[in-house]
Amino acid sequence: MQRLGPAAIKGVILSAVIGILVAAAFSGQYLEAREMLLKTAWGRLWLVVCAIFLVVNIAALIWRVVLFLRYSPVPGCRDEELPACTVIVPAFNEGRQVLLTLESLARSDYPGEKLQLIAVDDGSVDDTWHWIEQAKASLGDILTTIRQPVNRGKRHALYEGILKSRGEVLVTVDSDSTVEIDTLRNLVSPFVRDPKVGAVAGNVRVLNKDSGLIPRMLDVSFVFSFEFIRAGQSRVNAVLCTPGALSAYRREIVMRVLNQWLHQTFCGRPANIGEDRAMTNLILESGSHVVFQRNAKVYTEVPTHYKKLTKMFLRWARSNIRETIVMSRFAFRRFREGSMAGARINLLLGWMALTKAQLVLAATWVLVLAHPMLFGLNLIAGIVVSSSFSAILYALRYRTSDALWAYAYGFFWFFSLFWITPYALMTPHKTAWLTRQTVRPSASPARVARRRRVRNFRRNDSRIGEIPGFLLLRDSGNQSQSAGDLRRA
Repeated sequence: MQRLGPAAIKGVILSAVIGILVAAAFSGQYLEAREMLLKTAWGRLWLVVCAIFLVVNIAALIWRVVLFLRYSPVPGCRDEELPACTVIVPAFNEGRQVLLTLESLARSDYPGEKLQLIAVDDGSVDDTWHWIEQAKASLGDILTTIRQPVNRGKRHALYEGILKSRGEVLVTVDSDSTVEIDTLRNLVSPFVRDPKVGAVAGNVRVLNKDSGLIPRMLDVSFVFSFEFIRAGQSRVNAVLCTPGALSAYRREIVMRVLNQWLHQTFCGRPANIGEDRAMTNLILESGSHVVFQRNAKVYTEVPTHYKKLTKMFLRWARSNIRETIVMSRFAFRRFREGSMAGARINLLLGWMALTKAQLVLAATWVLVLAHPMLFGLNLIAGIVVSSSFSAILYALRYRTSDALWAYAYGFFWFFSLFWITPYALMTPHKTAWLTRQTVRPSASPARVARRRRVRNFRRNDSRIGEIPGFLLLRDSGNQSQSAGDLRRA
């Protein structure tokens, strides 16, 4: 990764713009492909559908750009203004990383007398509890520990933590994440400034960005998803999902919906996934605002291999389908005071992504497979155009050459991840978590713990020598140095 100066930033943006113009105006054999489609009834219908889809997407993009340009995060409050805050960290088979997570939270620039940390071991079969005890020994009374006898799922772990909480604001942080020193202060401040705020979404970045190609691509994708999409949603006070990696909720609202959230079902089965999106829907339905804080950053580990990545995306996609249905049940009623148009537009765009976009995707694959030369170049042009927006945003925000990974991710998604949403649409009832390590019955807890300690030692030992990696992380943005320090701790 190279840090880009002003001239290089302009070069990246200019190249992206030129690529868009060339792709749009001189895409290979576009006119020939259009003429071929016009010869058949289904082809003409397809062109009409694509034209409508394009117009809607351009209108949605313009709307989101306007909202993005009007967005600014709430500045951090003074110590005396901040409310009591409880941070809940659920952990399952997380090993040593849970200690790093808790230590990063304890180093937060938040008044110590107003901060409570709760770590919940959700029936881990490795050495997670050992590291939680280590954290308790070093952090003292600020940390409350809970150990579940068996694994019951993240939702139940959070529930146990909520019952032991004392704060006016409840914060949830994943156990594979670390926060910056001012993250909690910035995350909690919107509750102080606006009594209508019921939940705040944090800004999620990738912690293990230097671990492979997939984390590098995902970091660019996350910036687009959070700093562009959620920033726009925040302007209409309707962020659709507060991420599990870092979110905050007003306690009094949570307590009113807690049992409904805990016992949520889908197709008659307990909803074991999507606890973050489910809580967001309940907060929105209560009439409260849900906003995004760009200056509240969390760095979380993401999968480095394709198989685990697909499992994570599949879980997210199923949750998205379920909660889009749930939101549809109240979004077109008067669920809050003030404007509701933005929330409804975001919901309709979500439905379009789940339905019409999937039909367009399927038809595109049919055309490309049937006429690879004729439609292949048009497909490449489309991927370049759509990826350029992420590349430009990342280059402007973080001024690094990592912005170019947006193009790699565009092709990676289309050729290897396109099936995620269609498959999720066919299997939304499945509730498996998919990405957490499980243990074969024949393996004893002690043996698993030994294996985990060896893996942690190797991982940490290998990271010690990755000094350039820490420098790269520090260069990835104005606020990233403290994250690098946390990794070194």
